[in-house]
Amino acid sequence: MEINENKRAPYWKQIIFILTAGWIVIWIYRTVLTPIYPIISDYFGGATDAQLGNISSFYFLGYVSMQIPSGLLVDRFGKKKIMIPGFLLFGAGTLFVASASSLSLVFIGSVLAGLGCGTYYGVAYSLTTEYVPAEKKSLATAIVNSGTAVGSGLGLVSSSFLVGEGVLPWQYLLLATVVLIVVMLVVFAKFIRPERKEVKKEATPAVTKEKSKGAIKDLFKLPMIAAYVLYFSTLYTYYLIDTWLPNFLETERGFQGTAIGLASSLVFFTAIPGALFFSRIADKIPNKKTTIIIILEILAAGMLFFTITTSNQMLLVFGIMAYGFFGKLAVEPIIISWLGQFAPKKSIATTYGVFNFFGMSASVIVPSVTGFISDATGTKVYAFYLAIGIILAGTLVFYLINKFSQQKEANAVVNNSN
Repeated sequence: MEINENKRAPYWKQIIFILTAGWIVIWIYRTVLTPIYPIISDYFGGATDAQLGNISSFYFLGYVSMQIPSGLLVDRFGKKKIMIPGFLLFGAGTLFVASASSLSLVFIGSVLAGLGCGTYYGVAYSLTTEYVPAEKKSLATAIVNSGTAVGSGLGLVSSSFLVGEGVLPWQYLLLATVVLIVVMLVVFAKFIRPERKEVKKEATPAVTKEKSKGAIKDLFKLPMIAAYVLYFSTLYTYYLIDTWLPNFLETERGFQGTAIGLASSLVFFTAIPGALFFSRIADKIPNKKTTIIIILEILAAGMLFFTITTSNQMLLVFGIMAYGFFGKLAVEPIIISWLGQFAPKKSIATTYGVFNFFGMSASVIVPSVTGFISDATGTKVYAFYLAIGIILAGTLVFYLINKFSQQKEANAVVNNSN
């Protein structure tokens, strides 16, 4: 038995593999319907763009509403005890959507799936924060995040080919996702270690109240507020692409059939080398993480602008690839590892829950807002312009708050030395 244990990879490496696989399954579900919105619309009797956008918005409403509660639950009861019930609910919601006979039922199933997936983020990044060696955190987070890219690509390509070309009904892909969810539940049960029970001393009500106030204050330090704002703006752009890029390519840029899924998936596949490359740099020069984050955000905004303003399909595909390389999946691991240095040690999952709550609130807004803009103007280009403005504004806020915080720390050092 000891020999087998010695032959196993270190636990932190097992965690990276498991969490990556979990994100793959989650993102297959998130993207599998987006390339076939016209087919979904026909199936339910001619849904508008705003109604189709609501499928994602309701999912993300459930997801976002679970971020802070799930973080608190993870810190209180342990990661494994929250992760497994969460994935069970995710599976139930997916099954509900697959069997839905009306859009209203699709919305209900989407909320359930979102609630279940909403438990995953805090578990995933509290596990990496706790077990991954400090010098490998950004790279490890990038590897875990690559699961989102792989899952997105698989969801987009399989959907656009199998459903878009009439090979399978759209419900079958959701049923296949349910099977993958069951597989992941077995993996979680077998490989994720339960929390060690710690003996805690009883605290007086006054002390408990004081600790609670301190904990809330710790979650809203200036650098953390900067991260929340930046993450919102980053995810606003990303989820616009995630939910509406396939439809934009089909209805406004002339892409057809499997080409829609292939072109859209390039955002996610080119993100993997970008994430690994920039995370490795960030780990080597940790004192420059803020600068790297700002540069990547500006480059991503520029590439998105280039993508939507060109009418040449080859240049558009190049712009999609460039956004993927510099965009959300490249910068997110660096933001997460940068945030980790400010997170209170006893409430790491709560910290990441709050962080993801602010970021993912963008995902609730953007699908429906984009659908509304499209219905009102006849084009989605203005929605992309809005997203570019939001990402630039968020980056500016991040820069200014960090500059102010650094200046404040420098003044404090000078005052103490005097």
